[in-house]
Amino acid sequence: MSDTTLENHGQLIASDRVEGTAVYNRQGEKLGKISNFMVDKVTGQVRYAVLSFGGFLGMGHDHYPLPWSMLNYDTQQGGYVVDLDRKLLDEAPRHMADERPDYSDGYGRNVYQYYGLIYPW
Repeated sequence: MSDTTLENHGQLIASDRVEGTAVYNRQGEKLGKISNFMVDKVTGQVRYAVLSFGGFLGMGHDHYPLPWSMLNYDTQQGGYVVDLDRKLLDEAPRHMADERPDYSDGYGRNVYQYYGLIYPW
């Protein structure tokens, strides 16, 4: 069995395979890609996927944390699909690639509230 087969067996995927995966909206428009994701240190649950897009030649990308529960993997698209219009991202919580926001409860509540979700922690 190859390393690729082992890393993507069944419902599991290696973290390095998630990073770089395309994110599409329901209309099939590519919104960007997952630059990284945030994992709860205690529970091991993924809380956010950080969507990146914009910039030129990899410079100036904005990063948008999306609650992980918003994303669904679509095998036909070969990426994640989110029920989100690009226009909604105009005012969404975001940061630059070289910045690391404090993913505290306050920040998390802000992200969840923006997308109309209940902050579960």
